[in-house]
Amino acid sequence: MLESLGQVGALTASPWIYAVIAVSVLLDVFLPILPSGVLVIAAATAAAAGSAAGSGAARGDVPDVLFLILSAATASVVGDLVAYRLAWRGGPRLDRALARSRRLRSAQERLGAALARGGGALVVLARFAPAGRSVVSFTAGVLHRRARDFLPWSALAGLSWAAYSTALGYFGAHWLGTRWLATLVSLAALFAAGAGAGYWMRRRPAEA
Repeated sequence: MLESLGQVGALTASPWIYAVIAVSVLLDVFLPILPSGVLVIAAATAAAAGSAAGSGAARGDVPDVLFLILSAATASVVGDLVAYRLAWRGGPRLDRALARSRRLRSAQERLGAALARGGGALVVLARFAPAGRSVVSFTAGVLHRRARDFLPWSALAGLSWAAYSTALGYFGAHWLGTRWLATLVSLAALFAAGAGAGYWMRRRPAEA
């Protein structure tokens, strides 16, 4: 585990870290197993270490926190939009596939009701839940919800997730000092937020 974190930490010293994070975040709507959250947190801890080093650290060797948030949030919205459009054009085959899933049927009902009311807190919450982003993006497309009803909430969800993940790594490194410990604790906090979001979504009444 620590060896893997060390490899990720080495990647954060490269200017390509923003592109790697963007690609990972964009694709994890299709492959939720991608470690996009790990990359964001590791890069944020590197940024904290660089700021703590002060003028002795080369700014090109550490990520910029604002760029981290912007790259992750933008990629999140683009990924949501791609999934949404694919599902919109998916046709009967995708509709049948989704109809066979009890979980997706339930998500369809709740998301449809939420967007119909003009509210999209469910979209934001789902961004933190395991695979929740995928379910919401595909469901919005299958239900042919208007982009203007879905995308603003997708943008808020992406920005919230990116800012939260970055803040965990950045402030965790400042408070805990040791980068590997800060990364582990920050990941635990991110996974805890995801578990809480998933639990709340399962427990929330369909009419809420």
